[in-house]
Amino acid sequence: MKFTKMQGLGNDYVYVNCLEEVVENPKEVARKVSDRHFGIGSDGLILIKPSDKADFFMEMYNADGSQSEMCGNGIRCVGKYVYDFGLTKKTEVAIDTLAGIKYLTLHVENGKVATVTVDMGMPILEAKEIPVQCEEEQFINQKVEALGKTYYMTAVSMGNPHGVIFVEDVKNFPVHEVGKVLEVDEIFPKRANIEFLEILDKKTANMRVWERGSGETLACGTGTCASVVAGVLNGKLEKEVLVHLLGGDLFIEWKEDNHVYMTGAATTVFTGEIEV
Repeated sequence: MKFTKMQGLGNDYVYVNCLEEVVENPKEVARKVSDRHFGIGSDGLILIKPSDKADFFMEMYNADGSQSEMCGNGIRCVGKYVYDFGLTKKTEVAIDTLAGIKYLTLHVENGKVATVTVDMGMPILEAKEIPVQCEEEQFINQKVEALGKTYYMTAVSMGNPHGVIFVEDVKNFPVHEVGKVLEVDEIFPKRANIEFLEILDKKTANMRVWERGSGETLACGTGTCASVVAGVLNGKLEKEVLVHLLGGDLFIEWKEDNHVYMTGAATTVFTGEIEV
């Protein structure tokens, strides 16, 4: 199987051009290639396929083989892949996903895509649609329990479920311990990505993320969007925010059209072949 490893802020995936390749049993392939000792090493597998509704279809699997609806960092790399490898000449690209069609603007430098702006669509705030179990219509600043402590969480979907918790010192916060518990909390029937956000000022924040099916990663695009939305809903952030993640920075805008726009880098690491 021919592949390309790419990363967006250190959130790395193995990409396969399924216009030319056929991947049998992608869940098992995702587990194999994601292994950082016996495989390629990644946060998961992303297949680029044809679409009858958009320019391309992005099919995504986490490192544990589970399938996800969307990945913000992953879709930026899809945009870079299809342009850099000559699958399209357009700089405005529509990518179909299980979370709907996302629209990308590719920013080209010296013939290659350097950064990508993604229209991530409208945030979903209705609890039943996220989904999260809640007696109220929305899950904003609600109490959750983990390891004997109480935290306050806001739930948002950007096509996949997120639970955002505000913390004072994210660098020293026990992300692994708390994230692992809350990902599988019974309030999330489809599990959830858990974000830990430290507010620096109204326009700047630090974030770490525990991703559903992958553990802590260096960045999460949908999670960053969800975190900014949660920050606005709780009166902690304005609608244009620079978020510092372990792998780099993302600029998030929640615009008047109620769509969230994300801008960040996309990088090719290497290409190769692997037996699957």
